[in-house]
Amino acid sequence: MDFLRPASWEEALAAKAEHPTAVPIAGGTDVMVEINFDHRRPEYLLDLTRIGELGEWEAGGESVRLGASVPYTRIMENLRRELPGLALASHTVASPQIRNRGGVGGNLGTASPAGDAHPALLAAGAEVEAESVRGSRLIPIDDFYTGVKRNALAPDELIRAVHIKKADGPQQFSKVGTRNAMVIAVCAFGLALHPETRTVRTGIGSAAPTPVRARAAEEFLNAALDEGGFWDNGKIITPSVAKQFATLCSAACNPIDDVRGTAGYRRHAVGVMARRTLTWTWESYRGTAARTEGVA
Repeated sequence: MDFLRPASWEEALAAKAEHPTAVPIAGGTDVMVEINFDHRRPEYLLDLTRIGELGEWEAGGESVRLGASVPYTRIMENLRRELPGLALASHTVASPQIRNRGGVGGNLGTASPAGDAHPALLAAGAEVEAESVRGSRLIPIDDFYTGVKRNALAPDELIRAVHIKKADGPQQFSKVGTRNAMVIAVCAFGLALHPETRTVRTGIGSAAPTPVRARAAEEFLNAALDEGGFWDNGKIITPSVAKQFATLCSAACNPIDDVRGTAGYRRHAVGVMARRTLTWTWESYRGTAARTEGVA
């Protein structure tokens, strides 16, 4: 196994172009596990730890440009207001040591359906900034996951950053596991309210071959909120609407039975998380709307 250690982003792109099979490594929290268990033996490792810009972020304007290697700890500490869903998901990632090393770019590169960042990124409508010596492009998160642990990156591309719109409404993340951390998700669910566009987006993890959105559930809820005037009147969402939303979220799953849980349990758990996160986010929205009206 050869070890490539570029000193700049340009050198990294050149190395990836010359060696398309090279596996990028930054935090190494996924890659090293696979190597240590002999599940993977790449011909080249492409070390990105010397490239400082990957650990930086920009929070100007309407969105956050999050470097691929920004540690989860930094997201929790510095971007809780701008990216609340991702900050909540970051809290559940492994241990403090791994949260200090791992970043969203690694989750995206691995593209495991159990990655904790994926539901929050889907719910927020993120875009992945990919680059090669041929140029750069933005890949919508909805198009990024192409199969089990497969993504839309070309062989010569690297993830440089993730673009995520700043939250304009409440966001939530919920995860089922045997404990709060140091555990792979049995299933996970992310929900984001977008009052500016009066839409709701979801993200489901570890309950299908890839991270997915519950699109039918979103369409149902968007229509119900609009028809009932909920965005304007701030009423409590009726139990029947919440129940149907949860049912449709469960139906969006395509899980398997494995050592962490059965397919049936995963479907049920996703429905429970969908109903609870909808309740939490909507109550938060109602509270914010009431305070705004009071100030006005």
